[in-house]
Amino acid sequence: MHSYGINYMCIFAAGKRNILNTYKKDSLSALFEKWSASPVEHITALPVSGSYREYFRLEGGGKTAIGVYNLDQKENHAFLTFTRHFHQKGLAVPEIYGENTADHTYLLEDLGDQTLFQYLFAARKEGEFPVALEYNYQKALEELVLFQTQGGDGLDYEACYPRASFDRQSMLWDLNYFKYYFLKLVRAPFDEQQIEEDFETFATYLLQTRHDFFLYRDFQARNIMIHEGKHYFIDYQGGRKGALQYDLASLLYQAKANLPEELRERLLHHYLDALEKQIEVDREEFTQFYYAYVLMRTIQVLGAYGFRGFYERKTHFLESIPYAVRNLESILGKIKLPIEIPGLMKCFEYIIEHEDFRSFGHIKPENASLVVSVQSFSYKQGLPEDGTEHGGGYMFDCRGLHNPGRYQPYKKLTGRDPEVIRFLHEQSDVEHYLENVFALVSNSVERYLKRGFTYLAVNFGCTGGQHRSVYCADRTAQYLSKKYNVTVDLFHREQERKGWVN
Repeated sequence: MHSYGINYMCIFAAGKRNILNTYKKDSLSALFEKWSASPVEHITALPVSGSYREYFRLEGGGKTAIGVYNLDQKENHAFLTFTRHFHQKGLAVPEIYGENTADHTYLLEDLGDQTLFQYLFAARKEGEFPVALEYNYQKALEELVLFQTQGGDGLDYEACYPRASFDRQSMLWDLNYFKYYFLKLVRAPFDEQQIEEDFETFATYLLQTRHDFFLYRDFQARNIMIHEGKHYFIDYQGGRKGALQYDLASLLYQAKANLPEELRERLLHHYLDALEKQIEVDREEFTQFYYAYVLMRTIQVLGAYGFRGFYERKTHFLESIPYAVRNLESILGKIKLPIEIPGLMKCFEYIIEHEDFRSFGHIKPENASLVVSVQSFSYKQGLPEDGTEHGGGYMFDCRGLHNPGRYQPYKKLTGRDPEVIRFLHEQSDVEHYLENVFALVSNSVERYLKRGFTYLAVNFGCTGGQHRSVYCADRTAQYLSKKYNVTVDLFHREQERKGWVN
């Protein structure tokens, strides 16, 4: 019996997700009721971010709180440990209202919805920065100094995860992240041995500056809340010992914030003024290492954008790549390293000179506003992650179609090879299957366009993600591209992993 449209596997998966969502909400509701002495009246899932943590806003009895669900217990332990410590130090972090270690949940003070990043875009006018906006960045940097110096005093670094310091190993992880999830995915040419030697050289140089301060690790405008006229700080669970320059680079060279160079210079000096109130500073030496850490942070960011964008197909990360490339170009025009890293420099030159990296996420058909992500995958390797911020889309099961992968002549072929396509047309009812798919997807596309939605996921799964799902994904992408004025983002997950996609 053929399985068309949204099938039993899709329904089963959705059922499991509903059970899990109920479990999360019940646990968070219990924490809320214990803290507030009021029942939960509303619980709302908040938009997903770049992590796998899930956030909810709980309301009841005139009170609100933020609930967090995260399966990574070590990360939870780091965040909660740091939060208690920072709170005792008088630093502006959310208060912990409750936690349930066994259920992977905890409850935090609700700091509202406005981040410094949102304020940046609302206040910025025609590329200019109002005085009030620059002032907010200055205050954030003053608070950063306190986190780095006073915040690290007496902190239990044993709670750090995954490492207690931003040491050589941490740097090599980030550098290899960049190599595997950016350079290799965009097929940048490089000498593997040379670049590995350059990684070692670069890490050795970065560690020559003092690196025993608290390193926030992701100090950027999205992690700074503006609540009742005051700054609060979140998402420091990746913190560890490290150099002062890294966090400063993270904020001033945040890719999509796109701060003007002259503003970055003024803020750098403002930070140094604040830092000198806490410790003695050699400004010239600090600045030399600062630009090296800007380069390191930019490398880490490109690796993250590659993983989230190229690999996980999240469009908003692809949209950030051009900003990171411009940062890279700016830094290379300023930095004067006393070391030689020729292989890495060649990679940077390739990225800067490649026009595609300056426009990712911006190439769309004229007047198109909807991105349709079409993906093939293997059920053996798990369901694809939902790349939307609102959830939704389709998960089509192709396993009801006769499988060419069971026969020796087709084992090393894919759904793009003529022999496999011929097999599917002769040995399965693939056309009737696709007619049903097209009807369902077309209905959603037309409604999404009318309602101004920006993203729709259409996934096709089969046993190996090699034959049936690849063919169906290709056909669907072709159909949508011809029929609608939308951006079609086609991705074959298992074939990308094997390097078979041409």
